[in-house]
Amino acid sequence: MDENRPGESLRERKKRETRQRISNVATLMFRERGFDQVTVAEVAQAAGVSAMTVFNYFPRKEDLFLDRIPEAVKAFAGAVRDRAPGESPLAALRRLAFRFIDARHPLGGVGEGFPGFWHVVADSPALRARAREGAEEVEQALAGALAEAGLAEPELVAAVTVAAYRSVCVVSVRRQLAGDPFAEVVGDHRERMGAAFDALERMGL
Repeated sequence: MDENRPGESLRERKKRETRQRISNVATLMFRERGFDQVTVAEVAQAAGVSAMTVFNYFPRKEDLFLDRIPEAVKAFAGAVRDRAPGESPLAALRRLAFRFIDARHPLGGVGEGFPGFWHVVADSPALRARAREGAEEVEQALAGALAEAGLAEPELVAAVTVAAYRSVCVVSVRRQLAGDPFAEVVGDHRERMGAAFDALERMGL
């Protein structure tokens, strides 16, 4: 059940709920029939809205399925901007990564219900391309936050950090798609994510 968010107006809540309903309907249809076999018009009809309304919330069809890209952009940049006093940007990003993993959050890369989602992405060149663009958007936002934090070479640090994070997640996604035991995948994922951040720290990032 959806809950109200502190400081959220009724209008904002209705918009958020509409966006989520459209995304949920689209995700179900894409998983059942494949991304390329479903049109935006069909999603709109199933969600009880107009196609124009769909595009008001999701500028591109791919964003209906990869709807957490804005959340990822906000989360990674926000981890740096809102870090605890005395906490380094890298430590804040490590904390975010493990919070996602422990919560089985979609942005954490591992979850028992995730293989179906990733099968749809793997089967669609358009979704794979959008996922790469999403990683670039996260990288750009993170670079901006790191620059605000006063780090030298913020673009380089952001690029290396996002690449390391993505590399760990890609391996785990492939293992989940291959049907490896979930408990083993999660354990290895946590270990490799920790090792990735250890390596970043040794690099002086």
